[in-house]
Amino acid sequence: MVVDAFNHLKQYLDSQVIGQHDFTKNILIALLADGHLLVEGPPGLAKTRAVNALANGVEGDFHRVQFTPDLLPADLTGTDIYRPETGQFVFQQGPLFHNLVLADEINRAPAKVQSALLEAMAERQITVGNKTYKLPELFLVMATQNPIEQEGTYPLPEAQLDRFLMHLNIDYPGAATELEILRLTRGEAISNQVAKPTPITQDTIFAARKSILEMHLAEPLEQYLVQLIIATRQPQRYDDKLANWIEFGASPRATIALDKCARAHAWLAGRDFVGPDDIQAVFHNCMRHRVLCTYEAEAEGMTPDQILDRILQLVPVP
Repeated sequence: MVVDAFNHLKQYLDSQVIGQHDFTKNILIALLADGHLLVEGPPGLAKTRAVNALANGVEGDFHRVQFTPDLLPADLTGTDIYRPETGQFVFQQGPLFHNLVLADEINRAPAKVQSALLEAMAERQITVGNKTYKLPELFLVMATQNPIEQEGTYPLPEAQLDRFLMHLNIDYPGAATELEILRLTRGEAISNQVAKPTPITQDTIFAARKSILEMHLAEPLEQYLVQLIIATRQPQRYDDKLANWIEFGASPRATIALDKCARAHAWLAGRDFVGPDDIQAVFHNCMRHRVLCTYEAEAEGMTPDQILDRILQLVPVP
């Protein structure tokens, strides 16, 4: 079965990225839901290793881009190169033409670079000069942000944040997990080899995406999913305190993302239907970057996750 192949891939990711089970599961959800990931966490937590492991487990190529303040759009998209032997310009593809792209420390690049990445994420194409080039059908961007150091960074605009399917927060591992990591890296250094599974073909990924979209989602649960989104836009219908915490709610793109991710979560669990638990399991990851807090909420020390917890409490489950 197709789901077995993805379960084997999940086991491989867990063997390569120790102690980050939720992280690896959400990477697979993003792959199945055909969306992009924004990952926030301190340096050294295997974010690059996770995407590399995913590239080993699927049929596709991987490229990492270190974002810096002097990065140019052409460093992502590619550029026209003049060939003197022919007297013609030839387009040289940039790293965005790979299947899996890691945008490391994305908020260190200026707005003109962000705009080039935004077109790639939103339209699955890039424009250079007067020509537009299509990107691969299998295209996933995982961007990282360092929450510790904010000097010399360019905050991502809301329009670009909304293009990310999910926003994941990852933290330091515990002592037992740290020991496993130490032994894993030592073993790889001794053997000078990294285990690689049999890659999942792109046709298998596309077939899985189609079957996920065809899963059963009962109408009451569709209404529940929509009401969770409406609660971010009209919080006064549920709670006055909630209304004082939310400045702007989520867009219809959030509704689509929540639907896709809930379906992928249920599919990975081996079910052919979506339940309330599936919606709730992916709710925070799909929404924390889309709900903007008010000054009052920040003054009270409220986080987006706490606001989303309150929404789950207030919106009745069918």
